[in-house]
Amino acid sequence: MVEFQCRLENGEVFSVEFSEKIRFLRKKNRLSQEELGRKVGVSNRAVSKWENGQSLPSTDTLLSVATVLGVTLDYFLKNEIATARERRIEEGMESLRELYKIGKGPSSSHTMGPAKAAQLFRRKHPEATLFRAVLFGSLAKTGAELSLDACLEESFHPIPVTVAYDRERLALPHPNTMQLEAWEGHRLLERWEIYSVGGGSIVIAGHPVFKPRRIYPHNSFRDIASYCKAHGLRLWQYAERYEGREIWDYLSAMWDAAESAIEAGLSAEGELFGGLGVQRRAKKLCSLRHPDENAQTRENRLVSAYAFAVSEHNAAGGTIVTAPTCGACGIVPAVLKYVTEEKGLSRTALLRAMATAGLVGNIIKTRASISGAECGCQAEVGSACAMAAAAVGELHGYDLDQIEYAAEVALEHHLGLTCDPVRGLVQIPCIERNAVAAMRAIHAASLAGFLADSRKIPFDSVVETMYQTGRDMPRRYRETGEAGLATLYDSNERIPL
Repeated sequence: MVEFQCRLENGEVFSVEFSEKIRFLRKKNRLSQEELGRKVGVSNRAVSKWENGQSLPSTDTLLSVATVLGVTLDYFLKNEIATARERRIEEGMESLRELYKIGKGPSSSHTMGPAKAAQLFRRKHPEATLFRAVLFGSLAKTGAELSLDACLEESFHPIPVTVAYDRERLALPHPNTMQLEAWEGHRLLERWEIYSVGGGSIVIAGHPVFKPRRIYPHNSFRDIASYCKAHGLRLWQYAERYEGREIWDYLSAMWDAAESAIEAGLSAEGELFGGLGVQRRAKKLCSLRHPDENAQTRENRLVSAYAFAVSEHNAAGGTIVTAPTCGACGIVPAVLKYVTEEKGLSRTALLRAMATAGLVGNIIKTRASISGAECGCQAEVGSACAMAAAAVGELHGYDLDQIEYAAEVALEHHLGLTCDPVRGLVQIPCIERNAVAAMRAIHAASLAGFLADSRKIPFDSVVETMYQTGRDMPRRYRETGEAGLATLYDSNERIPL
Protein backbone atom coordinates (compact mmCIF):
# COMPACT_ATOMS: atom_id res chain seq x y z
CA MET A 1 0.00 0.00 0.00
CA VAL A 2 1.28 3.45 -0.88
CA GLU A 3 1.40 5.88 2.00
CA PHE A 4 0.50 9.52 1.46
CA GLN A 5 1.08 12.46 3.76
CA CYS A 6 -1.46 15.21 4.20
CA ARG A 7 -0.90 18.46 6.02
CA LEU A 8 -3.64 20.07 8.09
CA GLU A 9 -4.18 23.80 8.41
CA ASN A 10 -2.34 23.81 11.74
CA GLY A 11 0.73 22.27 10.13
CA GLU A 12 0.21 18.73 11.42
CA VAL A 13 1.00 15.80 9.17
CA PHE A 14 -0.83 12.50 9.27
CA SER A 15 -0.50 9.14 7.60
CA VAL A 16 -3.28 8.05 5.29
CA GLU A 17 -2.11 4.45 5.58
CA PHE A 18 -2.78 4.39 9.30
CA SER A 19 -6.34 5.65 8.83
CA GLU A 20 -6.99 2.96 6.23
CA LYS A 21 -5.49 0.24 8.43
CA ILE A 22 -7.60 1.08 11.45
CA ARG A 23 -10.79 1.42 9.42
CA PHE A 24 -10.17 -1.95 7.75
CA LEU A 25 -9.47 -3.73 11.06
CA ARG A 26 -12.43 -2.17 12.84
CA LYS A 27 -14.82 -3.37 10.15
CA LYS A 28 -13.13 -6.76 10.01
CA ASN A 29 -13.76 -7.15 13.74
CA ARG A 30 -17.37 -5.96 13.22
CA LEU A 31 -17.02 -3.08 15.64
CA SER A 32 -18.68 0.29 15.39
CA GLN A 33 -16.62 3.40 16.07
CA GLU A 34 -18.43 3.74 19.38
CA GLU A 35 -17.67 0.12 20.37
CA LEU A 36 -13.98 0.46 19.50
CA GLY A 37 -13.78 3.73 21.38
CA ARG A 38 -15.37 2.20 24.46
CA LYS A 39 -12.92 -0.71 24.45
CA VAL A 40 -9.84 1.50 24.24
CA GLY A 41 -11.12 4.27 26.49
CA VAL A 42 -11.71 7.09 23.98
CA SER A 43 -14.75 8.69 22.37
CA ASN A 44 -16.22 7.58 19.05
CA ARG A 45 -15.28 11.08 17.84
CA ALA A 46 -11.61 10.25 18.45
CA VAL A 47 -11.94 7.02 16.45
CA SER A 48 -13.64 8.95 13.65
CA LYS A 49 -10.73 11.40 13.55
CA TRP A 50 -8.23 8.54 13.29
CA GLU A 51 -10.13 7.00 10.39
CA ASN A 52 -10.49 10.34 8.63
CA GLY A 53 -6.77 11.02 9.00
CA GLN A 54 -7.26 14.04 11.25
CA SER A 55 -5.27 12.75 14.22
CA LEU A 56 -3.15 9.87 15.53
CA PRO A 57 -3.52 8.08 18.88
CA SER A 58 -0.92 8.32 21.63
CA THR A 59 1.47 5.41 22.19
CA ASP A 60 -0.47 3.84 25.06
CA THR A 61 -3.76 4.20 23.20
CA LEU A 62 -2.22 2.69 20.05
CA LEU A 63 -1.19 -0.33 22.14
CA SER A 64 -4.79 -0.66 23.31
CA VAL A 65 -6.07 -0.37 19.73
CA ALA A 66 -3.66 -3.07 18.54
CA THR A 67 -4.71 -5.31 21.41
CA VAL A 68 -8.43 -4.94 20.78
CA LEU A 69 -8.06 -5.41 17.01
CA GLY A 70 -5.82 -8.46 17.38
CA VAL A 71 -2.66 -7.16 15.70
CA THR A 72 0.82 -6.18 16.85
CA LEU A 73 2.10 -2.66 17.25
CA ASP A 74 4.45 -3.39 14.35
CA TYR A 75 1.41 -3.73 12.09
CA PHE A 76 0.69 -0.05 12.62
CA LEU A 77 4.26 1.14 12.96
CA LYS A 78 5.68 -0.64 9.90
CA ASN A 79 6.52 1.88 7.19
CA GLU A 80 5.34 4.63 9.53
CA ILE A 81 6.79 7.93 8.41
CA ALA A 82 5.29 10.16 11.06
CA THR A 83 7.94 12.31 12.70
CA ALA A 84 8.21 13.63 16.22
CA ARG A 85 6.08 16.65 15.33
CA GLU A 86 3.26 14.41 14.13
CA ARG A 87 2.90 12.23 17.23
CA ARG A 88 -0.24 13.21 19.09
CA ILE A 89 -0.28 13.04 22.86
CA GLU A 90 -3.46 12.88 24.89
CA GLU A 91 -4.25 15.91 26.96
CA GLY A 92 -3.45 16.13 30.66
CA MET A 93 -1.64 13.83 33.07
CA GLU A 94 -2.59 11.22 35.64
CA SER A 95 -2.15 11.62 39.38
CA LEU A 96 1.25 11.25 41.04
CA ARG A 97 -0.34 8.22 42.70
CA GLU A 98 0.06 6.44 39.36
CA LEU A 99 3.79 7.23 39.31
CA TYR A 100 4.92 6.65 42.88
CA LYS A 101 3.87 3.15 43.95
CA ILE A 102 5.01 0.80 46.69
CA GLY A 103 5.94 -2.63 45.44
CA LYS A 104 8.48 -5.43 45.55
CA GLY A 105 11.55 -5.51 43.37
CA PRO A 106 13.49 -6.22 41.40
CA SER A 107 11.53 -4.96 38.37
CA SER A 108 8.31 -2.96 38.03
CA SER A 109 7.62 -4.41 34.58
CA HIS A 110 8.94 -7.92 35.25
CA THR A 111 7.65 -8.56 38.79
CA MET A 112 5.18 -5.86 39.89
CA GLY A 113 3.16 -5.84 36.65
CA PRO A 114 2.88 -9.65 36.30
CA ALA A 115 2.07 -9.98 40.02
CA LYS A 116 -0.74 -7.45 39.64
CA ALA A 117 -2.13 -9.35 36.63
CA ALA A 118 -1.93 -12.67 38.49
CA GLN A 119 -3.77 -11.29 41.51
CA LEU A 120 -6.54 -9.86 39.33
CA PHE A 121 -6.88 -13.15 37.43
CA ARG A 122 -6.97 -15.21 40.60
CA ARG A 123 -9.69 -13.02 42.14
CA LYS A 124 -11.75 -13.43 38.99
CA HIS A 125 -11.50 -17.24 39.11
CA PRO A 126 -11.73 -18.42 42.73
CA GLU A 127 -13.03 -21.78 41.45
CA ALA A 128 -9.79 -22.54 39.52
CA THR A 129 -7.75 -25.57 40.55
CA LEU A 130 -4.73 -24.69 38.39
CA PHE A 131 -3.27 -21.63 36.72
CA ARG A 132 -0.87 -21.61 33.80
CA ALA A 133 1.41 -18.76 32.75
CA VAL A 134 3.35 -18.40 29.50
CA LEU A 135 5.91 -15.61 29.25
CA PHE A 136 7.07 -13.99 26.01
CA GLY A 137 9.57 -11.38 24.86
CA SER A 138 11.60 -9.66 27.53
CA LEU A 139 9.65 -11.45 30.27
CA ALA A 140 10.70 -14.79 28.81
CA LYS A 141 14.31 -13.78 28.27
CA THR A 142 14.97 -12.32 31.70
CA GLY A 143 12.08 -13.53 33.87
CA ALA A 144 13.80 -16.66 35.17
CA GLU A 145 16.76 -14.69 36.48
CA LEU A 146 14.39 -12.22 38.15
CA SER A 147 12.54 -15.09 39.91
CA LEU A 148 9.34 -14.24 38.09
CA ASP A 149 8.16 -17.82 38.55
CA ALA A 150 8.43 -17.44 42.33
CA CYS A 151 6.63 -14.10 42.09
CA LEU A 152 3.73 -15.73 40.22
CA GLU A 153 3.63 -18.66 42.63
CA GLU A 154 3.28 -16.23 45.53
CA SER A 155 0.55 -14.28 43.72
CA PHE A 156 -1.52 -17.40 42.94
CA HIS A 157 -0.90 -19.15 46.29
CA PRO A 158 -2.37 -21.50 47.45
CA ILE A 159 -3.54 -22.49 43.96
CA PRO A 160 -0.68 -24.08 41.95
CA VAL A 161 0.66 -22.41 38.81
CA THR A 162 2.88 -23.70 36.01
CA VAL A 163 5.19 -21.21 34.32
CA ALA A 164 6.55 -21.62 30.78
CA TYR A 165 9.02 -19.41 28.90
CA ASP A 166 8.42 -18.96 25.16
CA ARG A 167 11.55 -17.30 23.75
CA GLU A 168 10.73 -18.05 20.11
CA ARG A 169 7.65 -15.90 19.46
CA LEU A 170 8.87 -12.58 18.07
CA ALA A 171 5.73 -10.89 16.71
CA LEU A 172 4.42 -9.43 19.96
CA PRO A 173 2.12 -6.48 20.66
CA HIS A 174 4.47 -5.42 23.47
CA PRO A 175 7.97 -6.56 24.58
CA ASN A 176 6.56 -7.61 27.98
CA THR A 177 3.80 -10.04 27.00
CA MET A 178 2.36 -12.90 29.06
CA GLN A 179 -0.60 -15.25 28.89
CA LEU A 180 -2.54 -16.57 31.88
CA GLU A 181 -4.93 -19.51 31.86
CA ALA A 182 -7.36 -20.60 34.58
CA TRP A 183 -8.30 -24.28 34.72
CA GLU A 184 -10.89 -26.16 36.72
CA GLY A 185 -9.88 -29.75 36.36
CA HIS A 186 -9.58 -30.34 32.62
CA ARG A 187 -11.80 -27.40 31.69
CA LEU A 188 -10.26 -24.14 30.52
CA LEU A 189 -12.11 -21.30 32.21
CA GLU A 190 -10.45 -18.31 30.56
CA ARG A 191 -7.25 -17.10 28.94
CA TRP A 192 -5.82 -13.59 29.28
CA GLU A 193 -3.05 -11.95 27.29
CA ILE A 194 -1.40 -9.21 29.33
CA TYR A 195 1.16 -6.52 28.54
CA SER A 196 3.27 -5.15 31.37
CA VAL A 197 3.80 -1.64 30.07
CA GLY A 198 6.11 -0.22 32.74
CA GLY A 199 5.95 1.21 36.24
CA GLY A 200 3.81 -1.73 37.41
CA SER A 201 0.96 -0.89 34.99
CA ILE A 202 -0.68 -3.53 32.79
CA VAL A 203 -3.01 -3.78 29.78
CA ILE A 204 -5.26 -6.84 29.28
CA ALA A 205 -6.01 -7.76 25.67
CA GLY A 206 -9.65 -7.62 24.64
CA HIS A 207 -10.72 -5.92 27.85
CA PRO A 208 -11.75 -2.32 28.26
CA VAL A 209 -8.59 -0.51 29.19
CA PHE A 210 -8.77 1.07 32.62
CA LYS A 211 -7.23 4.48 32.34
CA PRO A 212 -6.80 6.48 35.52
CA ARG A 213 -8.43 9.88 35.33
CA ARG A 214 -6.16 12.60 34.02
CA ILE A 215 -6.47 15.16 36.77
CA TYR A 216 -3.93 17.63 35.39
CA PRO A 217 -4.94 19.79 32.42
CA HIS A 218 -1.34 20.08 31.12
CA ASN A 219 1.34 17.53 30.20
CA SER A 220 4.32 19.61 29.05
CA PHE A 221 6.77 21.58 31.14
CA ARG A 222 6.15 24.57 28.91
CA ASP A 223 2.43 24.64 29.63
CA ILE A 224 2.82 23.86 33.32
CA ALA A 225 5.45 26.58 33.74
CA SER A 226 3.28 29.10 31.87
CA TYR A 227 0.36 28.31 34.15
CA CYS A 228 2.51 28.55 37.27
CA LYS A 229 3.98 31.89 36.21
CA ALA A 230 0.55 33.28 35.43
CA HIS A 231 -0.81 32.24 38.83
CA GLY A 232 2.30 32.77 40.96
CA LEU A 233 2.70 29.09 41.81
CA ARG A 234 5.66 26.84 42.47
CA LEU A 235 5.49 23.35 40.98
CA TRP A 236 4.50 21.72 44.26
CA GLN A 237 1.64 24.22 44.58
CA TYR A 238 0.53 23.31 41.06
CA ALA A 239 0.48 19.65 42.11
CA GLU A 240 -1.50 20.46 45.25
CA ARG A 241 -4.02 22.50 43.26
CA TYR A 242 -4.99 19.51 41.10
CA GLU A 243 -4.27 16.61 43.47
CA GLY A 244 -5.84 18.18 46.57
CA ARG A 245 -4.18 18.49 49.98
CA GLU A 246 -4.54 14.75 50.54
CA ILE A 247 -1.62 14.23 48.16
CA TRP A 248 0.70 15.11 51.03
CA ASP A 249 -0.47 12.15 53.08
CA TYR A 250 0.14 9.92 50.07
CA LEU A 251 3.62 11.30 49.40
CA SER A 252 4.42 11.04 53.10
CA ALA A 253 3.60 7.32 52.98
CA MET A 254 5.74 6.96 49.87
CA TRP A 255 8.67 8.64 51.59
CA ASP A 256 8.29 6.41 54.67
CA ALA A 257 8.58 3.37 52.39
CA ALA A 258 11.54 4.83 50.48
CA GLU A 259 13.36 5.74 53.68
CA SER A 260 12.74 2.24 55.05
CA ALA A 261 14.35 0.85 51.90
CA ILE A 262 17.42 3.03 52.50
CA GLU A 263 17.68 1.85 56.11
CA ALA A 264 17.21 -1.79 55.15
CA GLY A 265 19.86 -1.53 52.45
CA LEU A 266 22.36 0.18 54.75
CA SER A 267 22.05 -2.55 57.37
CA ALA A 268 22.27 -5.57 55.05
CA GLU A 269 25.40 -7.45 54.05
CA GLY A 270 26.28 -10.51 51.99
CA GLU A 271 25.84 -11.63 48.42
CA LEU A 272 22.82 -10.89 46.26
CA PHE A 273 21.02 -13.86 44.73
CA GLY A 274 21.44 -14.69 41.06
CA GLY A 275 24.90 -16.22 40.79
CA LEU A 276 26.83 -13.12 39.76
CA GLY A 277 28.62 -12.92 43.08
CA VAL A 278 27.55 -9.30 43.61
CA GLN A 279 28.24 -8.23 47.17
CA ARG A 280 26.13 -5.67 48.98
CA ARG A 281 28.28 -2.55 49.35
CA ALA A 282 25.99 0.15 50.70
CA LYS A 283 26.84 -0.42 54.37
CA LYS A 284 30.57 -0.38 53.67
CA LEU A 285 30.32 2.71 51.50
CA CYS A 286 28.34 4.59 54.13
CA SER A 287 30.79 3.88 56.96
CA LEU A 288 34.14 3.78 55.16
CA ARG A 289 35.34 7.35 55.48
CA HIS A 290 38.62 8.31 53.82
CA PRO A 291 41.21 9.88 56.19
CA ASP A 292 41.60 12.92 53.92
CA GLU A 293 37.95 13.12 52.90
CA ASN A 294 36.81 16.56 51.78
CA ALA A 295 33.24 17.82 51.52
CA GLN A 296 32.84 16.82 47.87
CA THR A 297 34.14 13.30 48.45
CA ARG A 298 31.84 12.91 51.44
CA GLU A 299 28.86 14.01 49.35
CA ASN A 300 29.66 11.53 46.60
CA ARG A 301 30.18 8.72 49.11
CA LEU A 302 26.95 9.28 51.05
CA VAL A 303 24.74 9.91 48.01
CA SER A 304 26.13 6.77 46.40
CA ALA A 305 25.68 4.78 49.61
CA TYR A 306 22.01 5.71 49.80
CA ALA A 307 21.48 4.87 46.13
CA PHE A 308 23.32 1.55 46.55
CA ALA A 309 21.19 0.79 49.61
CA VAL A 310 17.84 1.14 47.83
CA SER A 311 19.05 -0.52 44.62
CA GLU A 312 20.51 -3.50 46.49
CA HIS A 313 17.31 -3.82 48.52
CA ASN A 314 15.36 -3.79 45.25
CA ALA A 315 17.68 -6.36 43.65
CA ALA A 316 17.02 -8.65 46.63
CA GLY A 317 13.26 -8.42 46.06
CA GLY A 318 12.66 -5.95 48.87
CA THR A 319 9.88 -3.39 49.13
CA ILE A 320 10.64 -0.10 47.37
CA VAL A 321 8.89 2.89 45.79
CA THR A 322 8.85 3.21 42.01
CA ALA A 323 10.55 6.51 41.23
CA PRO A 324 9.63 6.12 38.47
CA THR A 325 10.47 2.39 38.22
CA CYS A 326 12.04 -0.37 40.31
CA GLY A 327 15.21 -0.36 38.22
CA ALA A 328 15.76 3.34 38.94
CA CYS A 329 14.31 3.39 42.46
CA GLY A 330 17.52 4.43 44.25
CA ILE A 331 18.11 7.83 42.65
CA VAL A 332 15.35 10.11 43.94
CA PRO A 333 15.40 8.73 47.53
CA ALA A 334 19.20 9.04 47.74
CA VAL A 335 19.20 12.64 46.57
CA LEU A 336 16.26 13.68 48.76
CA LYS A 337 17.78 12.13 51.87
CA TYR A 338 21.22 13.62 51.39
CA VAL A 339 20.21 17.16 50.42
CA THR A 340 17.50 17.56 53.07
CA GLU A 341 19.77 16.26 55.83
CA GLU A 342 22.75 18.29 54.65
CA LYS A 343 20.70 21.50 54.54
CA GLY A 344 18.71 20.69 57.67
CA LEU A 345 15.41 20.97 55.80
CA SER A 346 12.01 19.91 57.07
CA ARG A 347 9.92 16.95 56.02
CA THR A 348 7.52 19.42 54.41
CA ALA A 349 10.32 20.71 52.20
CA LEU A 350 11.22 17.14 51.27
CA LEU A 351 7.65 16.28 50.28
CA ARG A 352 7.38 19.43 48.19
CA ALA A 353 10.55 18.42 46.37
CA MET A 354 9.09 14.94 45.90
CA ALA A 355 5.99 16.45 44.29
CA THR A 356 8.18 18.55 42.00
CA ALA A 357 10.13 15.45 40.99
CA GLY A 358 6.86 13.61 40.40
CA LEU A 359 5.63 16.23 37.96
CA VAL A 360 8.82 15.87 35.91
CA GLY A 361 8.47 12.08 35.93
CA ASN A 362 4.82 12.38 34.98
CA ILE A 363 5.68 14.56 31.99
CA ILE A 364 8.15 11.95 30.77
CA LYS A 365 5.73 9.09 31.40
CA THR A 366 2.95 10.89 29.51
CA ARG A 367 4.91 12.30 26.59
CA ALA A 368 7.44 9.49 26.16
CA SER A 369 8.04 6.39 28.28
CA ILE A 370 9.52 5.20 31.57
CA SER A 371 9.88 1.61 30.34
CA GLY A 372 13.32 0.12 29.72
CA ALA A 373 11.78 -2.48 27.42
CA GLU A 374 10.32 0.29 25.27
CA CYS A 375 13.03 2.98 25.30
CA GLY A 376 16.09 1.59 27.09
CA CYS A 377 17.60 2.68 30.37
CA GLN A 378 17.46 6.34 29.37
CA ALA A 379 13.73 6.03 30.09
CA GLU A 380 14.33 4.66 33.58
CA VAL A 381 17.59 5.97 35.05
CA GLY A 382 17.53 9.04 32.79
CA SER A 383 14.01 9.90 33.92
CA ALA A 384 14.86 9.35 37.58
CA CYS A 385 17.93 11.57 37.27
CA ALA A 386 15.78 14.36 35.78
CA MET A 387 13.27 13.94 38.60
CA ALA A 388 15.99 14.11 41.23
CA ALA A 389 17.61 17.17 39.64
CA ALA A 390 14.27 18.98 39.68
CA ALA A 391 13.83 18.00 43.34
CA VAL A 392 17.20 19.51 44.20
CA GLY A 393 16.17 22.67 42.39
CA GLU A 394 13.08 22.92 44.57
CA LEU A 395 15.11 22.29 47.74
CA HIS A 396 17.45 25.12 46.72
CA GLY A 397 14.55 27.46 46.02
CA TYR A 398 15.25 27.68 42.28
CA ASP A 399 12.83 29.43 39.96
CA LEU A 400 10.95 27.57 37.26
CA ASP A 401 13.55 28.16 34.55
CA GLN A 402 16.34 26.84 36.77
CA ILE A 403 14.33 23.75 37.73
CA GLU A 404 13.55 23.07 34.08
CA TYR A 405 17.20 23.44 33.13
CA ALA A 406 18.28 21.07 35.93
CA ALA A 407 15.87 18.39 34.65
CA GLU A 408 16.86 19.03 31.04
CA VAL A 409 20.60 18.67 31.70
CA ALA A 410 20.03 15.51 33.72
CA LEU A 411 17.93 13.79 31.05
CA GLU A 412 19.87 15.07 28.05
CA HIS A 413 23.08 13.44 29.18
CA HIS A 414 21.44 10.05 29.51
CA LEU A 415 20.20 10.01 25.91
CA GLY A 416 20.98 6.72 24.19
CA LEU A 417 21.55 4.79 27.42
CA THR A 418 20.79 1.13 26.78
CA CYS A 419 19.16 -1.40 29.09
CA ASP A 420 21.49 -4.41 29.15
CA PRO A 421 21.36 -6.02 32.62
CA VAL A 422 23.67 -9.01 32.97
CA ARG A 423 21.62 -12.24 33.14
CA GLY A 424 18.53 -10.07 33.31
CA LEU A 425 19.23 -9.32 36.96
CA VAL A 426 18.79 -5.75 38.16
CA GLN A 427 22.36 -5.74 39.51
CA ILE A 428 25.05 -5.16 36.89
CA PRO A 429 25.17 -2.35 35.79
CA CYS A 430 21.93 -1.18 37.43
CA ILE A 431 23.07 -0.67 41.02
CA GLU A 432 26.13 1.41 40.18
CA ARG A 433 24.14 3.24 37.52
CA ASN A 434 21.69 4.44 40.18
CA ALA A 435 24.56 5.83 42.25
CA VAL A 436 26.17 7.62 39.30
CA ALA A 437 22.83 9.13 38.26
CA ALA A 438 22.14 10.33 41.80
CA MET A 439 25.44 12.22 41.85
CA ARG A 440 24.78 13.52 38.35
CA ALA A 441 21.40 14.89 39.44
CA ILE A 442 23.05 17.05 42.09
CA HIS A 443 25.66 18.25 39.61
CA ALA A 444 23.00 19.05 36.99
CA ALA A 445 21.09 21.11 39.53
CA SER A 446 24.28 22.93 40.53
CA LEU A 447 24.99 23.80 36.90
CA ALA A 448 21.43 25.01 36.41
CA GLY A 449 21.80 27.38 39.32
CA PHE A 450 24.45 29.28 37.38
CA LEU A 451 23.55 28.92 33.71
CA ALA A 452 19.77 28.67 33.35
CA ASP A 453 19.61 32.11 31.74
CA SER A 454 21.71 30.90 28.79
CA ARG A 455 20.03 27.53 28.13
CA LYS A 456 19.08 26.69 24.55
CA ILE A 457 17.03 23.49 24.68
CA PRO A 458 13.66 23.15 26.45
CA PHE A 459 13.00 20.12 28.62
CA ASP A 460 10.06 19.01 26.46
CA SER A 461 12.36 18.75 23.42
CA VAL A 462 14.72 16.44 25.30
CA VAL A 463 11.79 14.27 26.39
CA GLU A 464 10.69 13.89 22.77
CA THR A 465 14.27 13.20 21.72
CA MET A 466 14.53 10.50 24.35
CA TYR A 467 11.37 8.86 23.06
CA GLN A 468 12.50 8.93 19.43
CA THR A 469 15.94 7.63 20.39
CA GLY A 470 14.35 4.79 22.30
CA ARG A 471 12.11 3.80 19.42
CA ASP A 472 15.14 3.80 17.09
CA MET A 473 17.20 1.73 19.52
CA PRO A 474 17.60 -1.91 18.42
CA ARG A 475 15.26 -4.18 20.37
CA ARG A 476 18.13 -6.28 21.76
CA TYR A 477 19.35 -3.24 23.69
CA ARG A 478 16.00 -2.78 25.41
CA GLU A 479 15.89 -5.14 28.39
CA THR A 480 16.26 -8.42 26.52
CA GLY A 481 19.64 -9.57 27.88
CA GLU A 482 20.79 -10.14 24.28
CA ALA A 483 23.35 -7.34 23.81
CA GLY A 484 25.83 -5.04 25.52
CA LEU A 485 27.12 -6.02 28.93
CA ALA A 486 24.52 -8.76 29.09
CA THR A 487 26.42 -10.74 26.44
CA LEU A 488 30.00 -9.51 26.91
CA TYR A 489 30.23 -9.86 30.67
CA ASP A 490 32.20 -12.91 31.82
CA SER A 491 31.51 -13.79 35.45
CA ASN A 492 34.59 -16.02 35.51
CA GLU A 493 36.94 -13.25 34.43
CA ARG A 494 39.07 -12.05 37.30
CA ILE A 495 39.80 -8.37 37.74
CA PRO A 496 43.44 -7.90 38.77
CA LEU A 497 43.71 -6.26 42.22
